[in-house]
Amino acid sequence: MRLGAHMSVTGGKYMALERGKELDCETIQVFIRNVRSWSLKPLIQSDIDDFLRIKEKLKEEIWPIISHNSYLINLASIDNEKLEKSYSSMLDELIKADLLNIELENMHPGVIPISDKDEISKKEALTQIANQLNKLIDETKGSKVKVLLETTAGQGKGLGNKFHHLTTIIDKIKDKNRIGVCFDTAHSFAAGYDFTTKKKYNEMWNEFDDIIGLKYLFAFHLNDTEKELGSRVDRHTHIGQGKIGKEPFGFLLNDERFKDHPGIIETPKGKDMKEDVMNLTTLRSLIKKRS
Repeated sequence: MRLGAHMSVTGGKYMALERGKELDCETIQVFIRNVRSWSLKPLIQSDIDDFLRIKEKLKEEIWPIISHNSYLINLASIDNEKLEKSYSSMLDELIKADLLNIELENMHPGVIPISDKDEISKKEALTQIANQLNKLIDETKGSKVKVLLETTAGQGKGLGNKFHHLTTIIDKIKDKNRIGVCFDTAHSFAAGYDFTTKKKYNEMWNEFDDIIGLKYLFAFHLNDTEKELGSRVDRHTHIGQGKIGKEPFGFLLNDERFKDHPGIIETPKGKDMKEDVMNLTTLRSLIKKRS
């Protein structure tokens, strides 16, 4: 697996690549717009140029690059204004990713909105997400950016905590070349998927393959969690210091099926990145040497 971390773009988008290089990352994840704002501020051309220049320079070392979308986006919204803002923001994400030659755009599938008046079913919400994604993919024809649906903890009314949620969306996507899945270890464990022994690990991936298909799996978020199996609470913590423990990450890192997949840590971090160094070192220590 290609190991990396979510990197800050403070000082310019290209700085995420420079920081990744400093930590010997083989892949990185970034935010390419303000994830806590609806603002559709365009990218500065010099920022695009700098990013593309450094990306080309490091193309043999850091790949692929993942963009994580805004936390505000909810393509399952039944509020017309919020849905319109979500659609416009997601379109902005895809356009910016294309301009920066970023290969993968990660998104949380969506949340069933809580309303005093009415509430749509999970199936209706998932169908709406698929319909919105089809429109977005159609509007960005010619783009090679692949949208990754992230597995979630299922906190509150969140969607994506069950494999069949993602299948419901994927089955309705017209251009299957533009859709995929990102498996988040902390989220999936909190959602009730146990992969803490080799037997359970194999059983989970057999289930994933039966329901979704491993061909749709393109990336991992490697996070331990403070919360118990099936808690449906999203609380990331350092590798080996949570309820998952170190050993299951070793199963992933030594699985030949995932040798070229990006594995991104989203663990707690400070400005000096020492926590990232610690977590990446822990993960690298779990990789078995091959003769």
